[in-house]
Amino acid sequence: MRRVDVPEVAGVLSTDDAIRSAESIAAVQERSGAIPWSPTGHTDPWDHVESAMALSVVGLREEATRAYEWMRREQRADGSWPMQYRGDVVEDAGSDTNFCAYVAVGVWHHFSITRDEDFLARMWPTVAAAIDFVLDFQSDRGEIAWAAGPNGRAEAALLTGNSSIFHSLRCAVAMAEHLSDPRPEWEIAADRLGAVLRHHEHAFVTKPAHSMDWYYPILAGALRGSAAVERIDQRWDDFVVDGLGIKCVDHQPWVTGAETCELVMALDAVGRRDHAVEQFANMQHLRDPDGAYWTGLVYSDGKRWPVERTTWTTAAVILAADVLCGATPGSEIFR
Repeated sequence: MRRVDVPEVAGVLSTDDAIRSAESIAAVQERSGAIPWSPTGHTDPWDHVESAMALSVVGLREEATRAYEWMRREQRADGSWPMQYRGDVVEDAGSDTNFCAYVAVGVWHHFSITRDEDFLARMWPTVAAAIDFVLDFQSDRGEIAWAAGPNGRAEAALLTGNSSIFHSLRCAVAMAEHLSDPRPEWEIAADRLGAVLRHHEHAFVTKPAHSMDWYYPILAGALRGSAAVERIDQRWDDFVVDGLGIKCVDHQPWVTGAETCELVMALDAVGRRDHAVEQFANMQHLRDPDGAYWTGLVYSDGKRWPVERTTWTTAAVILAADVLCGATPGSEIFR
């Protein structure tokens, strides 16, 4: 087995802390390989993949592989997955294009850490079918509709979701090149989507009150350089709460761990390392002794909200720690 160096952020998160956090995710994993939000929560394909990525980072290779095998088995004939499961029951049969595309990020991330060629070859048809499904929803301009219901009707294109899809397409193209199975149509699709994200934000349904719309074009790699730095500076005071992390919604008195850690990775990508480490340290008040993380805190009254410790929040912490210290080759995936 390929050796994995476990992330450590000096003075903030030790290797033992990171391992305990990953083990808290693995403890929630179902026998099928699915990783729900919490022991009583539902599973969705995007957050499932993010949790699997965290398992890869700390070397829980068997658990991570089981998670990807679940994706392979559950994929529908058209390349999609249902939006939501509860155990073995599908609760929402609709398809979210961002959810479906994200398998490319997870598979490429796992391979970058393990260099397991057999795993990559086994998952390649799953990734290829998912990307082809997603690109059926791309407009002539380049944006991608976010969902399809049972009747196949496409919905509006969302800024955060399209940013994430852009990242997924880049990972899928890298995978295709590595496997000597070039997909030039994917490259063209990614270029078109990137251009819309950079120059035609009006093409998307935006949610400016939500922090994800603020930093996600940067986290996903669509924006870099001075444009990315300017975007960070424009809304910093709207979302950042001193000493606690960042708000999920600009007008609500709560901070959330996953969004803070995603901002950490975006800050790292634009060279704001000091700010990134500071925000990573600030959100550690959400950590529980067993290594799991609470989703958020209503700082106006000091109460946890929602009252749940989510696998994807814990996963975001592990991924951010890896980005900050470069423990594994997977830390490069957001750069």
